[in-house]
Amino acid sequence: MGVGSVTLVGGGPGDPDLLTIAAARALASADVVLYDRLAPRDALAELAPHAELIDVGKRPGHHPIGQGEIERLLVEHALRGAAVVRLKGGDPFVFGRGSEEADACHRAGVPVRVIPGVTSAIAVPAAAGIPVTHREVSRLFTVVSGHAPLERSELEHLAGLGGTIVVLMGVSNLPSISAGLLRAGMAPETPVAVVERGYSAGQRTTFAELAQIREAADRAGVRSPAVIVIGEVVHRARLGDAGAEAVLVDAVSRPGGGA
Repeated sequence: MGVGSVTLVGGGPGDPDLLTIAAARALASADVVLYDRLAPRDALAELAPHAELIDVGKRPGHHPIGQGEIERLLVEHALRGAAVVRLKGGDPFVFGRGSEEADACHRAGVPVRVIPGVTSAIAVPAAAGIPVTHREVSRLFTVVSGHAPLERSELEHLAGLGGTIVVLMGVSNLPSISAGLLRAGMAPETPVAVVERGYSAGQRTTFAELAQIREAADRAGVRSPAVIVIGEVVHRARLGDAGAEAVLVDAVSRPGGGA
């Protein structure tokens, strides 16, 4: 058999309805799907009915299949002639190691393409009624990986930049992030929201000021996956999660709606 291909697919924040048409088509024609924990995994039997499904998901502190092994599996199946889909949560090139996997395919002579996904950095705050930008409130936003503690210089830059800060994978490091931003001069009353399990039935948002967010998150028992939003745009969340999502869906369904 000839060489197959690898398609890196962004699965969005987890709701199958937020998959792109291109993503759905790639899954429907896949022979093998390697999927992550935060991808729309529960719908894969329907989305990829003819594919071999391989769970390569990582959890905080638990990586049963390492990144090198994931790349090896992608290349191995493709070299056998399979149409391989690597299904990731969010967007493959936003803290998803998509570029590393693309590099591995290129080195092995395997054709690879990328199908972007709806990034949780924007979608999950929106589901809670929080825009990452708003006229006369925030004209920029910065997306930060909270997987590892931020350096002092990084915290100082973030504190002085203004706008909105969106932190992905930051629940475990929320205490150090909030304390570091305060030390770097960010106002203690800066509003913060932690949106857990965006676009799922268990979606929940915890609100507090920067100086109190650590205690508020502890009291609420906040757990990953969650997106942290820091900045004045948090005040725009006037509705509950369900109400905000209904308004968002209504907006994008109307002619000329959406952004």
